Amino acid sequence: MPCVAVVDTTFARVNMAEEAIKVLKRKVPAIKIKRYTVPGIKDIAVAVKRLFDEGCDAAITFGWVGPTQTDKYSYLAMSIALQMLQIQYGKHVIDVTVHEDEASGEKLKEVAIMRAREHALNLAILLTKGPEGLTPLAGTGQRQGWPDVGPL
Repeated sequence: MPCVAVVDTTFARVNMAEEAIKVLKRKVPAIKIKRYTVPGIKDIAVAVKRLFDEGCDAAITFGWVGPTQTDKYSYLAMSIALQMLQIQYGKHVIDVTVHEDEASGEKLKEVAIMRAREHALNLAILLTKGPEGLTPLAGTGQRQGWPDVGPL
């Protein structure tokens, strides 16, 4: 049974992890989920590392980035840390991040929920079908949280 680390933050304005967990449980009924909630995005990497050390096979993280330049630098630091963890452990970390300046109000909430669900579906495909599971979608202009743009 695959084990997935689900890491989210209290800084987020939408409970994206809850949405993703519903998708994961529906698509991979035997999945084991370990959820870890941290204060902000710079705390995500250590939570993923701890859950990988506890035996999780993959991770999905949920970050929320504020609109300031400082917020964007914090996201960059977190993203680099997650890349390093993927290389160190040889395990996928699906980074689901919403930037507060990409929409507002209900549209931002809708983007966050759809992005969480669609990335959870991607992870479910990776867990159940392996590295070639997403290959049929290569080059098709998929967008998580926004309408797909299609291939050229």
